[in-house]
Amino acid sequence: MDAIGQWQAETRGASARLGTRFRIFPQPSFIPGYEQPETVWISTPPDRIGPGPADRRMYVIDPVLAKAPYEFPYLPPYAGACNPPAIAGPDGHFDHLDPASREFQAAHVFACSRRVLDICESYLGREIPWFFQPTYERLEIVPRLPWGNAQSGFGFLEMGEDEARGTTQPFALNFDAVAHEMGHLVIFGVMGLPRREPPHEYYAYHEAVADFIALISLLHFDTALDLLLRRTRGNLLVVNELDRFAELSDEKQVRLFSHSLKMGEVSSEVHDLSKPFGAALFDMLIEIYQALLFERGLSDLHPSDFWNLRTDYSGGELEDQLSLSLGSYQSRHFAFKSALADARDIVGEILVRSWSGLEPDRLDYQAAAAAMVAAAGEGRGGMFTDRIEDNFAWREII
Repeated sequence: MDAIGQWQAETRGASARLGTRFRIFPQPSFIPGYEQPETVWISTPPDRIGPGPADRRMYVIDPVLAKAPYEFPYLPPYAGACNPPAIAGPDGHFDHLDPASREFQAAHVFACSRRVLDICESYLGREIPWFFQPTYERLEIVPRLPWGNAQSGFGFLEMGEDEARGTTQPFALNFDAVAHEMGHLVIFGVMGLPRREPPHEYYAYHEAVADFIALISLLHFDTALDLLLRRTRGNLLVVNELDRFAELSDEKQVRLFSHSLKMGEVSSEVHDLSKPFGAALFDMLIEIYQALLFERGLSDLHPSDFWNLRTDYSGGELEDQLSLSLGSYQSRHFAFKSALADARDIVGEILVRSWSGLEPDRLDYQAAAAAMVAAAGEGRGGMFTDRIEDNFAWREII
């Protein structure tokens, strides 16, 4: 082999080690700034992904005829006729597909699912098994059903369609919706299933944490990091797409992470009950981000003063005070971006590693909060344990 041939072979080998390229919309394409998908890498190399797409952990099937959503006892595998699968390009990657095509939807939902699994496994430090093993070795993904919801369950993840905007919007192209459903699957995979009826807060915890996994996963897109910071000039308490999580399910609502709701102010309805815990997670992210900004000379607001601001001020007053403390943002965008990425990873590690210390049969908010404080003390979040505990206490969780 000549020098050029050897270089080409080495380049192909190095590229395979990076994984496989796909394109993902970090947010729905009707949101300004997100009109074009972002190229990402998933961990599976090209020679281990087949048509579908499919790899050893998951596969996509696209039924020709409208199927009913899975519901026990009707479970995978789907045995009917399917549309042609998405196929890799000559280079083994899937970033060539036309976003308007049906094949792109199949590749998109696969890539979103795999990316969330990759992120959570990187925080945990090991592979996350499926809770439905050994019955099924792989997750079946159905990219599109004529159904106004999305769900994940025993061996499946399937996405419906949203009609709320007057036109059909497939949930398969909504990263938040896919990431939320994958969030449930990874929690089950690490923690296992309850063997008996768990406390009611267990179900609210699942909803809050699945939402937050979607938020943390969104922050792994360069497009999202850049737009969030440039639009808010570093002040993440300004209303933005990070705070507004669109869980596209049957209630068709946008839920806010940044609010002042405490346990005594919500009902026992699962989604309502999830709000204080989800907000406490968001508080952790923002406080750690603010502490890193102060530590790196990007803000003159001391972390303890920030806490006082959050408890003493509300709405526009707090946003104004925080904006004044950040000073000139424009020339320091990448320093702010680094601080946010570090805060993202610290909180992500704390959350995912807390699952190993929880028993689903007895999981309530107090147990979940205590597990997060303990996980913080064992890793990079050690210096923030007091603030984390204070956040949960302020929300009346502990």
